[in-house]
Amino acid sequence: MLIPMGQDERTIPASMPATVSHESQDGGAVITLKGDWLLAHAGSLDQQLAQIVRGAAGVPATFLLHDINTIDTAGAWLAARTIHQLEQQGGDIHVDGNPQAHALIKRALLAAREPIFCTAPKQSPLTKIGRATMAIAAEAWQLLVFLGEVVSKLIGSLLRPWRIRWRSVAYHIEHAGIDAVPIVLLLSGLVGLVLAFQGGQELRKFGAEIFTVDLLGISILREMGPLLTAIIVAGRSGSAFAAQIGTMKLNDEIDALKTIGLDPVVMLILPRVIALTLVLPLIAFLANIAALIGGAVVVVAVYGFPLTQVMGQFSQAASAEILLLGLIKTPVFAFIIALVGCRHGVMVSGGAASVGERTTKAVVASIFLVIVVNAVFSIIFARFGL
Repeated sequence: MLIPMGQDERTIPASMPATVSHESQDGGAVITLKGDWLLAHAGSLDQQLAQIVRGAAGVPATFLLHDINTIDTAGAWLAARTIHQLEQQGGDIHVDGNPQAHALIKRALLAAREPIFCTAPKQSPLTKIGRATMAIAAEAWQLLVFLGEVVSKLIGSLLRPWRIRWRSVAYHIEHAGIDAVPIVLLLSGLVGLVLAFQGGQELRKFGAEIFTVDLLGISILREMGPLLTAIIVAGRSGSAFAAQIGTMKLNDEIDALKTIGLDPVVMLILPRVIALTLVLPLIAFLANIAALIGGAVVVVAVYGFPLTQVMGQFSQAASAEILLLGLIKTPVFAFIIALVGCRHGVMVSGGAASVGERTTKAVVASIFLVIVVNAVFSIIFARFGL
């Protein structure tokens, strides 16, 4: 913005020096601004104004604008910055002179007084709880909408199975399921080993170490095996789903599918949901075996029971019903893990940081929902006496 002051623009010289003078008067300071306060003179004005700030610090000051010929936003900002600095040093500042220059400097002064970094206003605990609740409710609603879309298209695909991309399903069965078997077996075996050792130490106080087998059979087959498997797969495969789809979203591959008339839900999400739902029960079954083997090693090696006795005790404590009650939950766990992972992948926006953020949220949300659903299953089983 360029504002000529008090004369016809054609009569203004091409460039007049911009100066500022400082005089002490009656315990205060009179600062006179002269010439063309333009961007071209900003360097010299900056040095002159720095001396003014040092000389007029802490005293009342009057800025006279009568002799300004032309001013632009750069000159107005320099004058406003000087006024703001003197105000911060405790001086009482008065501005007098050309009203056009005064108006432009006043606008620049309002901007100079605005803090660049504003601290967020303090919120009461109730406000924080309310906003967090609203955010969780909004996220839950979006997940329900996504669930409805996926379920409707899944039912349509199952009614016409030739439309399902079975090659993609097989790929995800291998990479999201079978490739996870080694880590699941290792961790399950260690958990069974630790559970047998800790439980046996307590039962040894009563001379009932053999009932460690009962503890292992019921806890692992019914709860620990399926739940631990779901948590591991959520951290491994659920995060991979979120990262893969999120990266495709950033690369506009999902928009490309829509452009050529393909449904991203059918092409990308349903194969992952179907694959994980099919393979997780098998992984959980193998995890149960690994955990029981780990526990049996402790019972035989530490507590000295023969393997035949351990096997006999296990056949009395566990049953096919307990095994099925544990495995029947795993397809639901798998559906939740795949759904949440794909949902957070679709929600990626911005850049690579969003991929990492959504991947983390997918893992946390998947594990949380798996534990909640497992608790619901326990209540239902108890209600029906199972």
